[in-house]
Amino acid sequence: MTRTEQLRSRLLGFRPTDRFWGWFGPLVVALVGGVMRFWALDRPHQLVFDETYYVKQGVSLLQYGVEMRVPDSLKKPDELFTHGTPDVFGSEGDLVVHPPVGKWVIGAGEWLFGQTSSWGWRFSVALLGTLSILMIGRVARRMFGSTLLGTVAAFLLAFEGHHFVHSRTGLLDIIVMFFALAGFGALLIDRDRSRALLAERVATRAPTGDSSRLGWGPWLGLRPWRWVAGLCLGLAAGTKWSGLFFLIAFGVMTVWWDIGARRTVGVRHWFRAAVVKDGLFAALAMVGTSVVTYLVSWAGWFRSTAGYDRQWATQHPDWGWSWVPAPLRSLWKYHQEIYSFHVGLTSDHPYKTNPWSWLVQGRPTSFFYEGPKRGQDGCTVEQCSKAITSIGTVSIWWLGTIAVFVLLYYWLVRRDWRAGAVVAGLVGGYLPWFNYQHRTIYSFYEIAFEPWVVLGVVFVLGLWLGPRTASLRRRQWGLAAVGGFCLLTLALFAFFWPIYTAQVIPQPDWSNRMWFPSWI
Repeated sequence: MTRTEQLRSRLLGFRPTDRFWGWFGPLVVALVGGVMRFWALDRPHQLVFDETYYVKQGVSLLQYGVEMRVPDSLKKPDELFTHGTPDVFGSEGDLVVHPPVGKWVIGAGEWLFGQTSSWGWRFSVALLGTLSILMIGRVARRMFGSTLLGTVAAFLLAFEGHHFVHSRTGLLDIIVMFFALAGFGALLIDRDRSRALLAERVATRAPTGDSSRLGWGPWLGLRPWRWVAGLCLGLAAGTKWSGLFFLIAFGVMTVWWDIGARRTVGVRHWFRAAVVKDGLFAALAMVGTSVVTYLVSWAGWFRSTAGYDRQWATQHPDWGWSWVPAPLRSLWKYHQEIYSFHVGLTSDHPYKTNPWSWLVQGRPTSFFYEGPKRGQDGCTVEQCSKAITSIGTVSIWWLGTIAVFVLLYYWLVRRDWRAGAVVAGLVGGYLPWFNYQHRTIYSFYEIAFEPWVVLGVVFVLGLWLGPRTASLRRRQWGLAAVGGFCLLTLALFAFFWPIYTAQVIPQPDWSNRMWFPSWI
């Protein structure tokens, strides 16, 4: 084994070589998951939950370039919208509290299939939901060095209730999830490629392992996958501001990986080298690209004259730094108003929750509910229910809750980088909400960090499966346990299917799926 091969082995560990199966397994699962997500996607043909905001705002962006306000004088705008009159907007820009990227994504589907098509309203989220199944399969395979665990990760996401419901509803949170997961995947690719390059350059500079010749170690170049990650995370923040926390968490994570890599190969000044040679360029690539991406996402607002607060700086020329261009000062003022709204949102809502209850599915959010009676909407009994409820597949979330403690142990005590990477996703997507417990928040926000819950579950399933060096009997028992868990997940998903897809079922059947009083 050459010096380069020795260093690659230390830095990268085992890498699977079954490239065909590494793609085939997640692709098949994504195909199955996609068929389920696109099936009857246009039902119900009415705006569900917060689609009343984002679906209409997507149409507004297509027509005006900005989100226009629906006049107060217009009665029942949702009914007009769903019955063939999508232009329900007035002449004033609307104070919307989320950046435009997610609405542009939804608008793309409306542009393709028509603004009055409920298929078009939901096409983009269904597509991103389907692609994210493939993505998490590839991410898990790269992290765990196992095609089997990669396919299991794809399977779990495909049959997870939150992910399924959000993939069929025109909301923003699954779009945040998609771009955050894409950024995470780009950083995993960067990790592997930069470590392979580090091994090659260190072996060339110090072929005998003499660390005195390394000093600060080699520079690893521009690392294009970090720029890709910055683009993706900028799009996440451009969908909802909560995406910004993923940028912070993953930025620290990728530099932490560099610190460990330089120390592993024997660089003398490994910490300073990682901060200066890797960290500064990481900040430029990721933060700089994210900022530019975020500003570009407001292009429609910049080009407009009617966008909310668009002319504010012109009307208040003495406010702020006069040397800053007026459009940027207006955008800053707009962002101040958005921030005030977010931190001050304390209105009562029957489905508001505390983040402590999210992982255990303490209070799922009802997106849609109707109670047809006999003879209505296909109801054949005295009273029926027709619901869309964002309940997570509890096998995943309850094991995911336990997995959090397993991950912390393996990261902090056993120094397992994979556990630390999953924790970084949870830190970026989940932990910040504990700082906003005073405001009105909902459990469906957890879709944004769900991939890392699934990866945490896969980490635990990998422990059940056992290492590749384990005995045949040990592996057989592990496979049986993993297979049993997947079958349980599939059975639970099938059980809750009617209330994921607005099926008309007898009201007692709906009640049987409300396992706890807090679910009603």
